[in-house]
Amino acid sequence: MKQLNKISLWVTFLVLVILLASVFFFFTKNEKDRLARLSDHVTSNFEAGLAYEMSDLLSFSMALAEDGGLKNTLSSGDEAKGHEILTRITQRFRKYTHLKSLRIQVLTLDFFIFARSWDEGYEGMPIWWFREDLRKLKINKKPKVGMEVGRLLTFKATIPIYSGKKLLGYLEVIKFVDEFAEKLNKKGIDLFVLMDEKYLKQAELMKNFPFLHGYVIANHTINPYLKKKIKMLDWKKLEEESYLYEKKRLYILESMYNGEGEKIGVYLLTLSKEALDEYEKSNHRRSFFTQFSDEDMEQVVANWKHPYGSFKSGYDKDLVALLPKLNKEDKTALEAEAKEILREYSKEELIDIILQNNYNEKKTGVVK
Repeated sequence: MKQLNKISLWVTFLVLVILLASVFFFFTKNEKDRLARLSDHVTSNFEAGLAYEMSDLLSFSMALAEDGGLKNTLSSGDEAKGHEILTRITQRFRKYTHLKSLRIQVLTLDFFIFARSWDEGYEGMPIWWFREDLRKLKINKKPKVGMEVGRLLTFKATIPIYSGKKLLGYLEVIKFVDEFAEKLNKKGIDLFVLMDEKYLKQAELMKNFPFLHGYVIANHTINPYLKKKIKMLDWKKLEEESYLYEKKRLYILESMYNGEGEKIGVYLLTLSKEALDEYEKSNHRRSFFTQFSDEDMEQVVANWKHPYGSFKSGYDKDLVALLPKLNKEDKTALEAEAKEILREYSKEELIDIILQNNYNEKKTGVVK
């Protein structure tokens, strides 16, 4: 009888062990599937956010390339006037829009500096020797946008400037990556923009930037505490699996490409458990980088090929598009200019513009 009781106890013990192991296995598998799913969602949102940054910068740059005053100064070779115009444009947009780190420069046909918005004294300096991304532009003469390595790693849009069919030069609009990183940080996401160290040969202003796992950290707005934690990560495992969950924090690695599709580094995104839980509860179909849904984001990217839509110029389109994004007290100056521009449009053209924005709230009434 005692022997039978011992056998029963052992059988019960083994069954419990198997049950506990099964529960642990399924819990671990479900948690791994959950993290993989969340990692995919965050990565998808991040890519959409990058696409939005690029399209926003490209459309803004194409609008500026139509500026008549800028074309006249380039044609006449008036470098001082060019600097004055570029400075005025950047000051205006820094005051009224989200473009706070904006820098603009105009290049000659041979990629020498004609004028810059942020300093003088560099007129006539060649930049083609450290800007490999400009080589193809000289051949195809098409607008381009991307994360590019110059003396710094920045978002850059480079647009040909034409007077009729005559090519005058190129307009380049530059945005620092820190603005993008700060936007993510407000949503609980820390971003490390990591450039491959081999590009330090041309990125001379980044020679004293900190390193992380063999990469140069391009953005300044980083959390020093997180940097120490990332140094201790199993980086090889993170590279193999593209995401890693350790000590209640998710780490995601995403390749970084320039405008030519060449890999120049990686983006490292990291979310705390609290930020991850909050994201999981939120609507995944709405990007946490903008107020647009995924469908709207796709339309923004699709509009790259036809950036003006029914507007007569990119400048008109961007000016009108900026108004809803501004605070009430900041709208007055730009509203007056927008009204003057829209008075030049016919009733039919205004209706086309309204109908084209089919993802906005429904409009009713009479166009006056």
